Amino acid sequence: MEKSKEREKTKQLKIYTRTGDKGRSSLFTGERRNKDDAIFEALGTTDELSCAIGLAGEFGNDAGHQFMDRLEKIQCLLQDVGSNIATPRTKAQDRKLARTEFPSGSVEELEGWIDEYTEQLPPLTNFILPSGGKTSASLHMARAICRRTERRLVPLVSSGDVDAEVGKYVNRLSDFLFTLARFAAMTENKEEKIYRRVKGQDS
Repeated sequence: MEKSKEREKTKQLKIYTRTGDKGRSSLFTGERRNKDDAIFEALGTTDELSCAIGLAGEFGNDAGHQFMDRLEKIQCLLQDVGSNIATPRTKAQDRKLARTEFPSGSVEELEGWIDEYTEQLPPLTNFILPSGGKTSASLHMARAICRRTERRLVPLVSSGDVDAEVGKYVNRLSDFLFTLARFAAMTENKEEKIYRRVKGQDS
């Protein structure tokens, strides 16, 4: 009997449920919507962003950078972003709103990190291209996905379905990723390629 109970405790959840086979899925509120709904678009791009940051973190780890803990914390906060998105603030019950409230102070923490790295960087005098080694380039990729995530969030924040603080955090996160990409390139002594106007062939 004891062994049977033990097996029940350790039984893994199935990855597939078949409940989304008809193109609909559930929010944290229990409401079901089409998978191309704006909520799921925002959730999907948030997931892409976390994946991109994870990849950048692996490149950073290989290069010996010391900022991996910060990237991991950001990935955890992006899970909180996802929870907030999946719980429309205009419809959810109070107890679910409380469970998915975005942590306060997160925007200010990012701003502190941006200032910390910016103080160590040379002044930015040109437009730079995504470059500067694998860590830097992958952080630039994450930054671009972050901007797309922000675009998906704007209408949801405007409608009141997502907390305004979430929109601020994702906006500030793209600035952090840009700054960190530059810091990674500098630390690895990799060249950041700069924008140069391409002359026409007839010039």
